[in-house]
Amino acid sequence: MKQTLQFIAWPAIAGLLAALLILDRWVLPDADVTSEDNVASASYSRAVSAATPSVVNIYTAKLVDAGSNLAPGSFFNPREPTSPRRQRIERSLGSGVIVSAEGHILTNNHVIADADAIQVMLHDGRSTSAVVIGTDSATDLAALKIELPELAPIALGNSDEVRVGDVVLAIGNPLGFNHSVTQGIVSALGRWGLQQTTYEDYIQTDASIHLGNSGGALIDTRGRLLGINTIIYTGNGQSSRGATGIGISLAIPVNLALFVMQDLIKYGEVIRGWLGVSVEPIGVFTDSNKSRPALAVQGVAAGSPAARAGVQVGDLITHIDGEPVLDGRRTMHQIARLRPGDTIAIVLLRGRQSLELRAVVGAQTQSTGSTASR
Repeated sequence: MKQTLQFIAWPAIAGLLAALLILDRWVLPDADVTSEDNVASASYSRAVSAATPSVVNIYTAKLVDAGSNLAPGSFFNPREPTSPRRQRIERSLGSGVIVSAEGHILTNNHVIADADAIQVMLHDGRSTSAVVIGTDSATDLAALKIELPELAPIALGNSDEVRVGDVVLAIGNPLGFNHSVTQGIVSALGRWGLQQTTYEDYIQTDASIHLGNSGGALIDTRGRLLGINTIIYTGNGQSSRGATGIGISLAIPVNLALFVMQDLIKYGEVIRGWLGVSVEPIGVFTDSNKSRPALAVQGVAAGSPAARAGVQVGDLITHIDGEPVLDGRRTMHQIARLRPGDTIAIVLLRGRQSLELRAVVGAQTQSTGSTASR
């Protein structure tokens, strides 16, 4: 019996030792490799390396009146000839993002506004002048173009898929420190009410940005562009494009920025859809006694697409093109991104009656405020 047990035990022990050797050699991960992988996964160096060549520094210069040549307290004699008024050069800095191999750059309108000369410096040290393709004050965006070979356009993300809590990185030219990177998370989406622009739909982050970051890139952890950094909140109840922030930074979503840029390249201006109604958000009750959002029509412009479709003052709009309305601001954005000539369905309540009307979108010809006609 003892010999039988020994005969069975030795092969079993040998098999166990072989299994342990296989696990240690080929199956179980090496402790050092696991540690290195963990360190690598906590780094965003690959995203930064991918996106940084696409981020540029923008330097602008403009001639401004330096005032009179007369010394303080001197007497002006209109009969005597006067020398020309002196001028001085005012310089400022900002950032931009290369979005096409042809040299198109997205930046903020306030970065290049009224500039007499625009100089762009790339990450590889090359420098060149830029021309303005077009600007859009309604979103504070501008499209520039440079003529250089072997440009590196940034990979584009989808701002509609951004979630609160996502890690983001800001790349720009803060205070003249070229191509600086800061990190944070998405704090909120759809921020508005700052009245900086007509079409406010900001991504809020806590990535630190300062003077010179404006126009730079907000990217995800894969190096894809999510937004154009634009404004910081200073904590005194005001938003600013130049002061030092307190961890509340705002960026224009990339999807909106690309819509604007494509129109500026193609038409030289942004062509937005228009219905011609003034609305206010309210809540209406359904048959199940639950409240749902609606837009109460306060006014209808004469001869507008809404008027031709049959929309009347007092109607309650509940759906636009099959999508439930949430508030007037979002509806304005939705309509503005339509093309003149597009046909949309408008579902509304008129008294106890539910109606579906069809309207042909017109072209917006003037800037609108936050409660102006859509």
